[in-house]
Amino acid sequence: MEDLLKNFSVKRITPKQPPQKGLSEYDSLEQRLFSAGKVLAGIGQEWQIDREARTAGDSRIMEAYEALYQMVKDKDYFIVTTNTDAMIYQSSLDSRRITAPCGNVTWRQCSRACTKDIWEPGEIPDDICPHCKAPLTGNTIEAETYIEEGYLPQWRLYTGWLASAMNQPLLVLELGEGFRAPTVIRWPFEKTVRYNQKSYMYRVNENFAQLAEGTGERAVSVMENSVEWVLETAGAV
Repeated sequence: MEDLLKNFSVKRITPKQPPQKGLSEYDSLEQRLFSAGKVLAGIGQEWQIDREARTAGDSRIMEAYEALYQMVKDKDYFIVTTNTDAMIYQSSLDSRRITAPCGNVTWRQCSRACTKDIWEPGEIPDDICPHCKAPLTGNTIEAETYIEEGYLPQWRLYTGWLASAMNQPLLVLELGEGFRAPTVIRWPFEKTVRYNQKSYMYRVNENFAQLAEGTGERAVSVMENSVEWVLETAGAV
């Protein structure tokens, strides 16, 4: 018997982990946020701050940024914004988790695009291109020739992060995005929700909260101002 048992080995069987539930199986934002492995947020025009015409509403927007941070700070999150005012970078949200493909008005570029150089605020005190002496302008899509190299490093981080979210419980918060640049947030977010069966999206917009076909029961339309919605919701989760 001892000879028979010499080469006998026992295979350890580990119990299978239960499959992760899709976020549509939960009933509330609080439950979905708690259960989400990742959170993707899109920030649109309702959060834009006019740097030349400050209003009382601007402070509400900054408060909303802080409220959003409190909602996602313990999550693996990424934020895409189409706004160019750069105010999101003055919030507690991690700049390494933000991409702004429409640019950032505080970054400066040559108005003639004679160079691919992009300068930080104050780096060129006279705001004159050191190469061709043309005035500098904001590195945004409003520039006559937009130099995209400024946002591309963060965009690559975002696309890599998004790929890692496939088949993960993903909470998508589309906040105040209309149709100014639908190819950046609105349409790609819809596509993400269609393909990721474990995702769930909140589309919050005062005027454009309509949902596209194909999102099924994995999205909800909230026709409210998204800044106020975040401020109201943050205290309840």
